[in-house]
Amino acid sequence: MKKKNILKGVLFVGIGASIYGMLATFVKMAYHDGYTTSEVTTSQFLLGIVGLLILNFIQTITSKQKLSSPSSKEVKMLMIAGTSLGCTSLFYYIAVQYINVSIAIVLLMQSVWFSVVVESFIAKKLPNARKVVSVIIVLVGTVLATNLINMDIELDWHGIFWGLMAAASYTMTMFTSNTLATHLPVFRKSIVMLCGGSVVVFAFLFFAQIGPMYFDSLKSLYLNFTENTEHIHSFNYSIFWTYGFVLALFGTIVPPILFNIGFPNAGLGLGSIVSSLELPVSVTMAFVLLGEKVLLIQWGGIILILFAIVLMNLPSKKELKVVEAA
Repeated sequence: MKKKNILKGVLFVGIGASIYGMLATFVKMAYHDGYTTSEVTTSQFLLGIVGLLILNFIQTITSKQKLSSPSSKEVKMLMIAGTSLGCTSLFYYIAVQYINVSIAIVLLMQSVWFSVVVESFIAKKLPNARKVVSVIIVLVGTVLATNLINMDIELDWHGIFWGLMAAASYTMTMFTSNTLATHLPVFRKSIVMLCGGSVVVFAFLFFAQIGPMYFDSLKSLYLNFTENTEHIHSFNYSIFWTYGFVLALFGTIVPPILFNIGFPNAGLGLGSIVSSLELPVSVTMAFVLLGEKVLLIQWGGIILILFAIVLMNLPSKKELKVVEAA
């Protein structure tokens, strides 16, 4: 029975990671069709909230027991935590504007070693040797996967910056999701966090697209950050029925549900290894649908990063003895 549960967990986490890995490719396709970052993120979060509200309603009326509701303090904490969720999507999608999807996903995966640093700060203890070796392998893999050793390649520093910012935000999202209000049903918790993320997304929509149309002072402030004024125009509502549904489904509805079902069965270590499927799936999708060139040396770097994730999450001898004793 236990093996069956582990298999179920691995399957759900693997499917969730694969679906999430497809997301950036659809974002890039939306950009090709003329949609802005603001329109992409706004449609994803709004439709995501609507979808989760419907699922929460169905769960509430069909549940045989009363479901937990968040307290006012938990709502505030989850809203604040949700801002990192909004920042992750926003920063990642901005990065995709400047660099290839295959490069952006590699930068996002820097959250692997970011989390090690955050964990050591929280625990006030240096990471063990295996984690240090894993971090070094991730960094070497990143150099190969981004093809930095090829001096002919030009990587836009804007994309690098926003990709690393997305990784930092993603790290915070992972930590807060696993520690805050863990007793709440998945849908209710996700709705509150998405509302927090929506605050960030709506603020960006106003600052980068809608606001500068009506306020000269805001336009002047906006021009201090970029000279590109192409994004300053009325909101294109067609995004909701062209890409919005797919982005919400693949980004804010299905993966979180699958992860929340899968991780308890697979375990955090094995689940983290399986969730790294997001990396090769994202690169493959970009190669197949967008025609992005991925060199052999880059695949080598991706394999190194995947190896480091496996190495980092394998149970130690001490942990195996505890499991055997139990």
